[in-house]
Amino acid sequence: MRKIVFVLSVFFLLSCSSEETAEEVQETVVLANLLLDREVVIDNVIACAASNRDPNVVSIYLYPRPGVTNIRIFGTENITQDKNDFNNYTEINSPPLDDFLNGYLLRYEVRPTQEKWVVAIFEENGEIHIANPVRLKQITAPTEYLTDNVMVDNTMGNMPAFEWEDGSFTDSVIYFHAVTEENGELLSGTYTFERNFQYYKLDNVVLNITEETPPDLDFNTPYNFVLLGVTEDSWVNLISEIPFEL
Repeated sequence: MRKIVFVLSVFFLLSCSSEETAEEVQETVVLANLLLDREVVIDNVIACAASNRDPNVVSIYLYPRPGVTNIRIFGTENITQDKNDFNNYTEINSPPLDDFLNGYLLRYEVRPTQEKWVVAIFEENGEIHIANPVRLKQITAPTEYLTDNVMVDNTMGNMPAFEWEDGSFTDSVIYFHAVTEENGELLSGTYTFERNFQYYKLDNVVLNITEETPPDLDFNTPYNFVLLGVTEDSWVNLISEIPFEL
């Protein structure tokens, strides 16, 4: 009986050890090693990150161009490590990506215990594309969720104009804004350096992820306006979402 118990104990310990080893291997995929002998395109993935209303959760957002595959997220151990040295990045294993704005963007939720640098990568046409490093600031500059900083001018027919103010943090350098249907279906997704945008005029738009020319807006129909204020290091200072009608 003792021999049986001993054998089962050893088997249990070996099984646990094997599982832990497998997890360790999975957790220590180094980005620099992954890039060896691959065609790599730097700074060609749109990504940013924001702290959630739950302060323990950070959402990493990315724009998945049609046809990309093998989306993965890597992070440094802490903020002091060199953000440009891919040897410092290991893969972050978290729940699968979920949809944001009905899938126009993807969101990856993580629970970091400290601030760090993260990068998003994906494969496209046999190449690995890498985002600019994103600095997580969930402790020093948690994302603000505001609703009273956006003004809508709906006196221009079916081309409403939006203006907004920054919140407590004033170092946002670019703004992502989306006009959506009430159910979240994206109509337009654009970026400006200025704190204003008119649907659907592209005079001050510096980046446009709208895949098709959006439809005219209808009167007496509910829509949403979503705004993200993003810093130079791709941290989201503020998120605003307001409903509006013409």
